[in-house]
Amino acid sequence: MRRKRSGLNFGRQRRKFNMPLFKEVLSWALQIGIVILLSYVVVAFFGLRTSVIGQAMENTLKSNESILVNRFVYVISNPKPGDVVVFRPNGNEKSHYYVRRVVATPGDTVLIEDGALYVNGELYDEEIEVASMDEAGVASEEITLQAQEYFVLGDNRNNSEDSRFANIGNVKKEHIIGKAWFHFESLGNMGGID
Repeated sequence: MRRKRSGLNFGRQRRKFNMPLFKEVLSWALQIGIVILLSYVVVAFFGLRTSVIGQAMENTLKSNESILVNRFVYVISNPKPGDVVVFRPNGNEKSHYYVRRVVATPGDTVLIEDGALYVNGELYDEEIEVASMDEAGVASEEITLQAQEYFVLGDNRNNSEDSRFANIGNVKKEHIIGKAWFHFESLGNMGGID
């Protein structure tokens, strides 16, 4: 009769390798890696993060507020009236990004008279509340936009450097970086841009 030893057994037992669990963990890791890679590609190639400079777009956007820009949208379509676009005036690479709202597109006529904006001879139907303009600039006489030209204004019309002034002028499509689509200043102040 063999005597049973009492006490602790420090003998190692071999664990079986759990292949189904390993495959599940590997599958999750691969999926997470793909999502991170796709996110990086989308932001790096199609998106841009920049900041608003100045008060030209208040009350829609505040100075120093961060925005995300969709750089891909105007590759497959054209800016429309009401779009908030990001551009460099006259394509000047040394200039900061300007953020303004498109009010007229190629072929349209623009006139600012008595502080009001007229597009194609009709009073422009504003989607936002804006003040009467003190300065008409180059639009005091009717302007006809050529192919690939856009007339842009800031939402804060009396504190905006925009298409009314010769140093900005009509913005060519090739100088438009993209469409501003999301803003964030803080956790409580973020969202889409209308």
